Formats: sequence, structure tokens, C-alpha cells
Amino acid sequence: MNVTQSLDVRFHYLIANSTEKEYGCTINTVGSQVILPDEEYPAQEHPPGYMFDPERGRVLQEYQLLYIVKGKGRYSNSSGDFDVAKGTLVLLRPGVWHSYKPSKSEGWTEYFIGFSGPMADKAVESMFADGEQLFDVGLNQELVDLYQRAIEVAAADRPASQQLLCGIVMHLLGNVNYIMRNNAMSADRMDQIIEQAKAIMQDKAAQSLDLNALADQLNISYSWFRKIFRDYTGYPPAKYFMLVKLRRAQYLLVNTQESIKEIAFSLGFKSTEHFFTTFRRATGYTPSVYRRLSNPGKMML
Repeated sequence: MNVTQSLDVRFHYLIANSTEKEYGCTINTVGSQVILPDEEYPAQEHPPGYMFDPERGRVLQEYQLLYIVKGKGRYSNSSGDFDVAKGTLVLLRPGVWHSYKPSKSEGWTEYFIGFSGPMADKAVESMFADGEQLFDVGLNQELVDLYQRAIEVAAADRPASQQLLCGIVMHLLGNVNYIMRNNAMSADRMDQIIEQAKAIMQDKAAQSLDLNALADQLNISYSWFRKIFRDYTGYPPAKYFMLVKLRRAQYLLVNTQESIKEIAFSLGFKSTEHFFTTFRRATGYTPSVYRRLSNPGKMML
């Protein structure tokens, strides 16, 4: 085993024997390094099989899990160039061309572990079958702990280290799969909540709407509802609901003969004056001018 170790660089390259390879999962390298701004990358201490020119890229004969916990950089594959921020985990695949490097202005801190074997093939295929390589897992202490534990095990180089390291890799893969699947489910649930809220607002456009009660109906707190609604739509719920009312007002002004007073009353405005002021602030026209112009191009939302 070749080891390079300092405060900022810790590499371990392992050679599995034939018995260990029969286990179905082999750990070939594990380590971490801190790349400072303007520092040469990759470090020259890597053996020939792992050195590469970021301008030319490389093709590995193993999987690697590269986790960026500080700084930023770029990752490239046959599909293009991609920004890599802290909290990004990169799954490098055997036989696939790629390249990556930290930003010159910021550098980055990385953890990596390389592995191969039929067990690894099966795990990656079952969890990441569609070929994805970049995962926004965020800064996750459990992932960092697993990398650090792998570095400790590799440094000790005791009997059965390969099997323990393989277990750590499977734990890493399982954690990434868990994080990404649950993040996607959370996003889907938020989408459903927002779309449900928007539908209720449309249905209640001619009425008043208690937004706290709406949040209760959606089974979330109002403060959380207000935050995610604004994140998704760009408007606080109250502002969005008012825009829904104004869009309905625009339709009624153009397509019906109802008086402006009747429209204001039907949409729950406190007074005709309140309707005039709100409508003009949002559209730049008074209701009467808007009706006269009858221009659908001025419709909102």
C-alpha cells in the first residue's frame, strides 16, 4: 500500500489479494485533500494510474465517489461542462471519460474513494441505473464521517480491511441514494402542496380566504407555507391571492357587462375605491380604462 499523508493531503492506494477480490468488491484508493486557491491540481503524489491532466481528462477502470465539502470547481463529461459547488458528490464510472478541477480563485476540499468488482456493479446499477453522475447531497456529516472512517481503516491496513471498506462504500452509496430519493419526494410533495393551494385560491377568488386556515387545511404551518409558496411562485400567498382576484376582475371587465361596483363586490373588495386603487397599482390602468381598451394583452399572471 502506498500512503501519502500530511495535514492537507491523505492518500491511500490499496492492493487487494486474490481472496479479497473474490468478495466481489475491492477498494483501490481512499483519501482526502485540501486544494488552496491557485494551487496545482491534481497533487503530484498520486501514482501514474491516477494522475491526469484536467485539460485532457481521463478514463478510470473503477468507480470513484468524489465529495466536495468546501469551495467549488468544474466537472466535465461527454455531455458538457458543469459547475460543482460544495455539497456535490460525483460518481465517476469505469470506462467513462471525465475531467474535473477546483476553481483557481477558491480551490476546494475533496474526499474520494475508488472501488470496483461485481458487487459494486450491482449496487450502482440498482441505485443509479440512469447513469447520473452529479448529486447535490449538501454538506452531510454522516458522509464525511464515513470517508474519514475509510481513511482510518486504510491507514491501519489490518486483516479484513477490504471487507470493512467495502461495507463503508455500500453505506456511502446507500446514503446518497436515500438522500436523493427523499429530496425528490420532498420536492414532489411541495409541488403538490403549492398546486393545491393555487387551485383553492382560484376556486375562492370571489370570496375571502383565511390563509392560516388554508395552511391548516394543507397540514403545514403558516410560516412554512408562506416560505415555500414564495419560493415556488415568487409571491407571498396574500399577494398571489390578490393577483388571482385581479385576473378574475380583468376577465369580468372584458367579457361581461357587470358594473365596476358589481365586480368589486363580487370579488370581495372592501369598497369600489379599494378595488380601483388595487387594480390601478397592479395594472397601471383604472378598471374603466382597462374595460375601454379591452386588451387581453394586459392580462396578468
